[in-house]
Amino acid sequence: MSTYPKPPAAASAHRPVHRPVHGSPCPRCVAPLTDDPRFLVWCPACDWNLVPGENDAPEPTRRERAAVARTDRLYEEQAAGGDSPTARRDWLLASAAAGVVHLVTVGTFALALWLLITGTVVQRCVGAVVLVIAVTLRPRLGRLPKGAGVLDRAGAPALYGLADRVAAEVGARPVDVIQVTDEFNASYGLVGLRRRSVLRLGLPLWEVLDDRERTALLGHEFGHRVNGDRRRSFWLYSAVSALWAWYDMARPGHDGPVVGRDEVSMLVRLGAVFGRLVLRGVAWVLYQGLVLFDRITSRAGQQAEYHSDVLAARVAGSEAARGMLAALLLPGSVDTAIHQIRAEERGRPRVGRARSRRTEDAPAPPAPDLLWERVRERLASVPADERERLLRLSARDRSAVDGSHPPTHLRIALAARVGDRDAAVTVTPAVGASIAAELAPHRARIAAELLAG
Repeated sequence: MSTYPKPPAAASAHRPVHRPVHGSPCPRCVAPLTDDPRFLVWCPACDWNLVPGENDAPEPTRRERAAVARTDRLYEEQAAGGDSPTARRDWLLASAAAGVVHLVTVGTFALALWLLITGTVVQRCVGAVVLVIAVTLRPRLGRLPKGAGVLDRAGAPALYGLADRVAAEVGARPVDVIQVTDEFNASYGLVGLRRRSVLRLGLPLWEVLDDRERTALLGHEFGHRVNGDRRRSFWLYSAVSALWAWYDMARPGHDGPVVGRDEVSMLVRLGAVFGRLVLRGVAWVLYQGLVLFDRITSRAGQQAEYHSDVLAARVAGSEAARGMLAALLLPGSVDTAIHQIRAEERGRPRVGRARSRRTEDAPAPPAPDLLWERVRERLASVPADERERLLRLSARDRSAVDGSHPPTHLRIALAARVGDRDAAVTVTPAVGASIAAELAPHRARIAAELLAG
């Protein structure tokens, strides 16, 4: 309930509140508004009400304008078929910065070993502490996933078979492990000293794609193995991993009180304050290092993403690649559909087990696996006007999958400029059915988790 008093009727009569009606003329340009009452009413002609209450985009800062200019310049370079002229310079700078990080790591280990071997008793104690710190701050190279969602080749031969065909088409090695997750995303990475490959498929994204778009998704992910993305190289990745470990240890945590009022407690408090100030300074320096790494590798990283999109079109066809990229605009729609279905299922009547009579018309709880079918039905009913609104909103906000990716609307635009290509890898209905059967237990498990909220 509002805590503000309502204005008198006479005053409100002089200030009518405009409530847009679907299909009515736009209050800004008089063009027809969208007419589907299930979705936000807006004007495709002038973008009125593209975001409720924000009919004018916020004024970007100078830094944001510079970032937009760099992103657009890279897009034009990729659309023209060229590479970034600064890619080699950025790679050399990033390699040099990574070398500094690795020297610090190796130097810390060497200092610890030297103190332990040649030092006095006190120095050996200090060396043991330094060694613990060095081990704690070592680069994290990741491990192969285990447990729920991990598929092996024996249990998912059809999915691995399709993945191997896509990998061969783009020139990548076969994947070592495939894992199914509950995220609206997919990723490909290398873990461990042996740099074994892990392909993670987010089931909410996988389920809203058709077989051709799924093949395009695989093509994009395997493209990361061959697209020259040096951020994934052992040298850079391990350096950034170590830098994050240092930052996590140095950044300020919870500042608990020091109990006591005597002189010793006062000294302890002063020491704690001084230590926090020092750690804040160290954390700030480390964070600037992370920002530097991101700045000098972002262009090469985004260029690699564009190359992966081109590989996706080569593998599955241009239309499938564009459909896959367009689906990346729908995570909000998928979340809304899941929340609506969850609310409907919680409101369904249930047949009681005790002191109740069974009736023929009492609805039974649906199988959790049916969630995906109902989500696909709802997304298929999203009209073209709403999809266009999401695309324009993505262009206005420069939204992307994450900070390492180009804006999604530019990826879609580049895929449209590549031209029509036929699919090099196709999926027969029999293979598609086999893959669905292999994923069935994970589909049911993740659906049940999502319905449980």
